[in-house]
Amino acid sequence: MLASSVRGALRAAARNNRSLRGFATVLPSTPTTEITTLSNGLTVATESHPHAQTATVGVWIDAGSRAETDATNGTAHFLEHMAFKGTGRRNQHSLELEVENLGAHLNAYTSREQTVYYAKSFKKDVGNAVDIISDILQNSKLESAAVNRERDVILREQQEVDKQLEEVVFDHLHSVAFNGQPLGRTILGPRENILSIQRDDLSNYIKTNYTSDRMVLVGAGGVDHNELVKLAEKHFSGLPVSPSPIKLGQVAHGKSDFVGSEVRVRDDTMPTCHIAIAVEGVSWSSPDYFPMLVMQSIIGNWDRALGASPLLSSKLSHIVQSNNLANSFMSFSTSYSDTGLWGIYMVSENLMNIDDLTHFTLKEWARMSMSPMDAEVERAKSQLKASLLLSLDGTTAIAEDIGRQLVTTGRRMSPKQIEAAVDAVTTADIQKVAQKYLWDKDIAIAALGRVEGLLDYNRIRSDMSSMIY
Repeated sequence: MLASSVRGALRAAARNNRSLRGFATVLPSTPTTEITTLSNGLTVATESHPHAQTATVGVWIDAGSRAETDATNGTAHFLEHMAFKGTGRRNQHSLELEVENLGAHLNAYTSREQTVYYAKSFKKDVGNAVDIISDILQNSKLESAAVNRERDVILREQQEVDKQLEEVVFDHLHSVAFNGQPLGRTILGPRENILSIQRDDLSNYIKTNYTSDRMVLVGAGGVDHNELVKLAEKHFSGLPVSPSPIKLGQVAHGKSDFVGSEVRVRDDTMPTCHIAIAVEGVSWSSPDYFPMLVMQSIIGNWDRALGASPLLSSKLSHIVQSNNLANSFMSFSTSYSDTGLWGIYMVSENLMNIDDLTHFTLKEWARMSMSPMDAEVERAKSQLKASLLLSLDGTTAIAEDIGRQLVTTGRRMSPKQIEAAVDAVTTADIQKVAQKYLWDKDIAIAALGRVEGLLDYNRIRSDMSSMIY
């Protein structure tokens, strides 16, 4: 119930009102996001669905592992664990019992730029949920004995994450793409930090980062905006304010520098090679955000284990499948407040043809710079809208969308605005962003497993500039 996650995603949904012939038809209006900022800087945002019997309320904090130092890396995630170990008002047992008696779900996760605490409950219990969240955020006891007990839990979690090869590769990719910088660190932190983090480290992180101007209290589903504002004033009025307050969506740190480099972890006991290749991507607020998402959708995803894989529209999927070059691939566009990573993650057991796999992948990237086709752009736009707009299913997904957008950009785009932004992307836009971000640009590479068939970095890098389609 109190699990951790490192994912987060832009999600939204659209509803269209229509009339039938000449008859007056009464349909529910499209839900809107109401936003209020309290005097202490805390933002309260809601999307109310009057007929919903459940609600999700939570706090999105503009601070994650990126707000740490080398010595304290892992503190944000450690603190997430400690939040459920008891407060001045509730010990761990009474906290868990209270949540269970409400039939609610209490959860949290930490990412590189955000920490989130949220609860899903019945509509009538929203007040109790806000009370619990405010209590664990502001009054966690952080007892030294509990801190020491939690080390083993986090170390076991780290062992489980190490078994998820995709997570391992992406951590390596960040470490080389943002070498020696906060974005390059892992979220859980190194083992030595987990063993050495003390109560003071956790307390100092809270004092520095858990400030009202960096928080959004979100409610979705069976919530009333005015009531949630009153609850926020009651429970969060004592939050401290940063010495130098910033507006949501503003970057409070220096820009990260993308580094063209690589890391290869050879393990001949593995049957496959896992490769991630990326260029510097775009921030959440970049005007190129949606064109880059569309281009990602053109490259697409593919997995030969899926029955429909031969029918996928991605040109790269047809090349990979017909030549048996990989088991699967997944294109990605990961954004942060000031930068991002755009690239592809591939898994292959055809170890003799890794060179061909990377060659045809980069050839497709080069084609985006020269001759993207209108039909594939339109198809990618439809697929992207489906994933962005139709995945908004349930109050938790809506709350996640509101919180993430407000923390990263300072505003929430409505479903119609998102749909319009995707529709506005043209073939010329795809060619433009490909030339800007892909053509002859430095790349970061992370490879794990049977990597002996992967060409030298400089050979792969040269393909970025010499490829002729």
